[in-house]
Amino acid sequence: MAERDSDASFFGAELRRMRLAAGIKSQEELAEELGFERTAIAKAESGYRPPSPELAQAYARRFPQLNGLVEGGFFERWAEHVRKNGGGPFPKFFIDWVDEEKTATVLLYWAPTLVPGILQTEAYARVILAPEAHDAESPEDRLAGRMERQQILTRPHPPIVTVIMSEMVLHRNVGGPAVMYEQLMHLIEISERPKVIIQVIPKQKGAHVGLAGPASIADHDGEPTAVHLDSFTAAQTTKDPDIISTVREMTDMLRSDVLPRDLSHELIMKVAEEQWKTS
Repeated sequence: MAERDSDASFFGAELRRMRLAAGIKSQEELAEELGFERTAIAKAESGYRPPSPELAQAYARRFPQLNGLVEGGFFERWAEHVRKNGGGPFPKFFIDWVDEEKTATVLLYWAPTLVPGILQTEAYARVILAPEAHDAESPEDRLAGRMERQQILTRPHPPIVTVIMSEMVLHRNVGGPAVMYEQLMHLIEISERPKVIIQVIPKQKGAHVGLAGPASIADHDGEPTAVHLDSFTAAQTTKDPDIISTVREMTDMLRSDVLPRDLSHELIMKVAEEQWKTS
């Protein structure tokens, strides 16, 4: 759950105070006047989400005392502050990894349980990001964040992306046959890009070193390598040389178990057609 820090909460309360002082009794009334959804006003006033640049401009037109803050870039700095503290579409523990993905030249993902977020379809991701009662962000916010991560694949100079995937990921039912068929066909399509390599460890391999959990590696030109380790309670992004060395050793061992790129492609297609195709 994204927690509000005291600074964001204070400024959100100030926005609410200005609204009430202007005689605008409800968030719905202000939202209608400014031309935005009520949820955007609610998140700004709660401190969970700063106003977007467009909403900030609308606030400044309605409350001229905010003009100086808007022109001075305050709302952009607030947005970055809140994002870094877990108030955006990503949990706090994952923000550093998202930043590493954006600047990496080479990315490697080990995926033992699910398709990595960077390759998920909207339908598949929507199931994974199903709403939870304690989550402050809406599922649509989180889905938008996940889809935004994938923009690195279409930038002018995309990174080289390698995904090592357990075959069980292809068989795991996430959202039903239609969702799975679309997801696997997406993997086939995206793997045809020259800089995207998807390789599968067949289920016949049984036990291997990757069963400890997912791991991701981001390499950069002239910058330290970063690793993200996922777990239920203690996910982390780190540049610790010892951890990076351990993860590289693990992924090197996993590479010895994968099918070649073309055979991986054939296996994905086979599972899509035989297990998930409905017509």
